[in-house]
Amino acid sequence: MAHLKVSLLGFLLFLLHAAPQAEAGCAEVDSLTEAVAGESFLLGCISCKRREEVVASTYVDWFFKPIEEENFVQIYHYEESFPTILHEDFDGRLEWHGTMGTKDIQIGAIFIHNVTFNDTGTFRCTIERTLFLPYGDEHVTIIKDVELSVVAIGNRELISVISEIMMYVLIVVLQLWMIAVLIYCYKKIWAENEAREARRALKAQNKGLDTKDTCDGVHLE
Repeated sequence: MAHLKVSLLGFLLFLLHAAPQAEAGCAEVDSLTEAVAGESFLLGCISCKRREEVVASTYVDWFFKPIEEENFVQIYHYEESFPTILHEDFDGRLEWHGTMGTKDIQIGAIFIHNVTFNDTGTFRCTIERTLFLPYGDEHVTIIKDVELSVVAIGNRELISVISEIMMYVLIVVLQLWMIAVLIYCYKKIWAENEAREARRALKAQNKGLDTKDTCDGVHLE
């Protein structure tokens, strides 16, 4: 079941990577919260930019607070394709699985490998985004918390798995529907342009015929 959880969320994140962000949209999905000891787990963190046409620059920080502690410690930093693990307890265990190849990060997910019971606690993802607007830059901070519990054996009811699958299927269907709407609108605009050009050509042809008829009525002596 744990492999199913990782693969489902991973598949969704892959779709968000593969589709152009400004055209296919972005869906904010909460991270799963139950990991299995000794396995890998995907800590999800998605923050969709509300206006895709606005240029932005983003960096992501991850923090961790053990279940019996009061303060967070920073464990990870990612900016412009440069990941940095900042805590020795997570050395070699964190892997970036978010947006790549652009300064405008909308997916800040990371894999945590070889999960241990000491990883039980709160993981905090902060997305620091600077929007470059015509009237001046605007800084926005988005915070996402993941309350992670670590179990020895994954135990999920079938109905829970089915519900989760249906949720991801629905998201994929919505993404495809948005693409279909864009294609439909493009074809409609293209057809209107073609009709407009045809009317202009017909109007020009009729004008030419009228001019010819007028000239035919003139007799030279």
